[in-house]
Amino acid sequence: MGVRNYLLEGVSGTGKTSVGRELERRGYQVVHGDRELAYQGDPFSGERREGVTGVAVHEHHLWCVEKVRALVVDHSHSVTFFCGGSRNFPEFIDLFDGVFVLTVDRSTLMRRLDQRDETEWGGRGRWEERELIERLHRTEVDLPAAGVRIDASLALSRVVDEILLATSSSC
Repeated sequence: MGVRNYLLEGVSGTGKTSVGRELERRGYQVVHGDRELAYQGDPFSGERREGVTGVAVHEHHLWCVEKVRALVVDHSHSVTFFCGGSRNFPEFIDLFDGVFVLTVDRSTLMRRLDQRDETEWGGRGRWEERELIERLHRTEVDLPAAGVRIDASLALSRVVDEILLATSSSC
């Protein structure tokens, strides 16, 4: 989709969806991976799995690698941002010109999760999911190690400005 393609990753609640919407508002091409590319699959084989529930959803949350590859080679836009989380990002991370990892402090994370309703991942009353999110936040085990860290506890406009500044300096 883009001549240059960037991945925006982060623990649930760090603002990937909000950043994606703001980038779209500013006229950038955005792929919302959790909606457009994601499926529940075996983390080792990639085969689709039906009936995955509870916190296992996180471990089985994969992006379709073939779709990612097809979107990256389509150069109809100058820049495309892929926003979302995927357990199989090591299979396609090398396709991106850069990776940004959104980070927040624990109190910001908890406040954002508290604002989610009970139908959203990690929302009110979904204690197992929240415990998992807290553990992943603390350990950063599911995040790309080489990504540029962006403090997403700042105002949304500043977060997006920092990402755009970093992409323009990488040209």
